[in-house]
Amino acid sequence: MIISAKNLTKTFKNVVALDNFNFEMNYGTLTALIGPDGAGKTTFMRLISGLTAPTSGNLTVLGLEVCGNEQKIQNKISYMPQRFGLYEDLTISENMTLYADLHGVKTEIRRERFAKLLEMTGLERFTARLAGKLSGGMKQKLGLACTLVRSPELLLLDEPTVGVDPLSRRELWEIIKKLVADENLSVLVSTAYMDEAEMCEKVFVVNHGKILMSGSPNDIKSVAKGRCFRVKTPENFPTRILQSILLDDKNFVVDSVPEGNFVRFIGQKNFDAEQYSVKIKLPIEKIPARLEDGFMILLHDDEKNNLERVFNLKKLYLDEKYPISDEIVIVVKNLVRKFGDFTAVDKTNFEVRRGEVFGLLGPNGAGKTTTFRMLCGLLPMTDGFLSVAGVNLRTARTQARENIGYVAQKFSLYGNLTVEENLNFFGGAYGLSGTNLRERIDELLTEFHLRGSENQNSGDLPGGYKQRLSMAAALLHKPQILFLDEPTSGIDPLARRDFWRQITDLSAKGTTIIITTHFMEEAEYCDRMMIQDHGKILALGTPQEIRRQFGNENSTMNEIFISIVENSRGGG
Repeated sequence: MIISAKNLTKTFKNVVALDNFNFEMNYGTLTALIGPDGAGKTTFMRLISGLTAPTSGNLTVLGLEVCGNEQKIQNKISYMPQRFGLYEDLTISENMTLYADLHGVKTEIRRERFAKLLEMTGLERFTARLAGKLSGGMKQKLGLACTLVRSPELLLLDEPTVGVDPLSRRELWEIIKKLVADENLSVLVSTAYMDEAEMCEKVFVVNHGKILMSGSPNDIKSVAKGRCFRVKTPENFPTRILQSILLDDKNFVVDSVPEGNFVRFIGQKNFDAEQYSVKIKLPIEKIPARLEDGFMILLHDDEKNNLERVFNLKKLYLDEKYPISDEIVIVVKNLVRKFGDFTAVDKTNFEVRRGEVFGLLGPNGAGKTTTFRMLCGLLPMTDGFLSVAGVNLRTARTQARENIGYVAQKFSLYGNLTVEENLNFFGGAYGLSGTNLRERIDELLTEFHLRGSENQNSGDLPGGYKQRLSMAAALLHKPQILFLDEPTSGIDPLARRDFWRQITDLSAKGTTIIITTHFMEEAEYCDRMMIQDHGKILALGTPQEIRRQFGNENSTMNEIFISIVENSRGGG
C-alpha cells in the first residue's frame, strides 16, 4: 500500500476533522476523494504530506510512518494544494526553475523534464509569459508542471480543476491519466466534479471526517440502481422551476437536477413512478444511475437527521405560469474593452430582462469576466453603450452600483472579521442601520444556514460557507440585479443544489441574475446564455435554442460548449 490509514483522527480545538478514518490506496492507481465542503479531504492530504500531525491513529505513506519521517516522505511526494503558490511576477520558465531549485533537481535532468512537462501541458509557446497574465486554465497547468518538476512517487491534487473551463479541465485530466499510464504514478485527487471521479479506479465518499463508502465508480453507482428517473420539462416552462418543485417534494424525491430538456431525479426508497406521474401530471422515464446519484443518496442518508434546508422560499407550482418580465434592465450595444493593443471584448450586443437568469459562458480568457466587470461598473468600457437598471454606466457608474449586488469569483470579504461583523460592515456600506439592518441580518443568517457561525472568522470557514456569506452580504440591500462570478466554483453538488434553489427563488421574486460558471450543467438553469471566446459572441439564446443549433436534444451542454469553442478555433 502506498497510503494506509488506520483509525486516523484529527481534531482542531472542538472540531473533529477526521474521525477514526480508515483508508488504503495501492501503488500505481488513480484514486478520488469526494465529499462536501468541510468533509475532511484537505485535512487528510495535509496529514499525508506531513504538514500537520494526527491527533491519534496510524498513518503510513510509502511504507513509512508519517510521524517522525515527514521530510523523507516530502522528498518523495508532490502536493498541489487548492491555492497553489505561483509567483505572478515570474514567467512560466522562471516559476519552473524556482521550483526545481527548491526541490534540488539537478541541472542535467531539468532540460528533458521541463521539455516533457511543457509539451504535455501545451505551455511550450508561452514560457516567457508572466504567470499573472495567464488564464485560469493555464495557471493550473503551470501549477501542475511546477509540482512535477521532479518525478514523485505519489502525487496529491487537491481540487486541481476549480475555476477551470471545460476545455482546460479535459486537457488537465488527459495529462493526469497519461502520467499514471506512462510513469506508473500514484495519484490521489479530491474533486467537486463527479465526472472526474468516474475516471478514477477507486472512489472514497467522505462526510464529517468519516468514509461513507469506498469502491469503484460502478460500486458507488449501484447505490442508486433502480431509483433514477427523468421527466421532460413542459414547453415554455423554466427547467429550474421544475427542478426546484421536485427538489422540494421530499416525500417522493431525494435529489433533482436539470439535464438538457429534462429534469433528472432520484426517488425515495419504494418510489412508485406511476403514482408520482399521476401526481405531477407528467410522464416519467426510468434511466441508468450515475456516480453522482449514488453520491447524493449516500450524503442524504448520512445527513437525514440534520440536513440543512433553505427557509422562507417562494412556493412553486407546476400549474402556475412563470413568464419573465418584458422590462429590459440591461442594455449592451457594441461594447468594446481594450487593454493596450489587446481587445478583450469586441463589439458585444445583448439585452437582459427583469427576473431573467442570464449566463455568461466561455473558456478562461474568453472575455466573460471583463464583460461581467463592465456590467457591474467595476471596469470602464473602451467604446459602446451600456445601461444597467436604467442608468448609463458611462456617466453614472456609482448610481448604477446602488441597484446591484456582486459576488466575486474569489472570496472578497474580510477574513479577519466574523460572519456577523462582515454583514454589519457591508450593511452599513449599503446604507442600512439600526433595526432594519439587525432584522435583515437575522433573515439572511437563517436563509443561508449561517446560524451558529456568527462569531466565526470568515477566513476560517469552509468554501461552501464562504460562498453563502458572500451571497448574504450581496443581498443585504435587496438589489434589483445580482452579479455572480463563478459562485459555485469548488463547492460540492449538495451545496450547489441549495445554492440554485436560492437563485430560483430570487428570480421568481423578480431579481435579475447575471452569472458566470464553468459547471456546464448549471447553464441549464439559465433562461438564456451567451458563449464567448476571444471577446466575441459565439452563441446566444436559451439552452434549448443553443442545443438545437449546435447539437441535439440528447447532447449535454458540456459537449455543446466544447464543440462550439473548438469549431471557432478551427479545431472541429
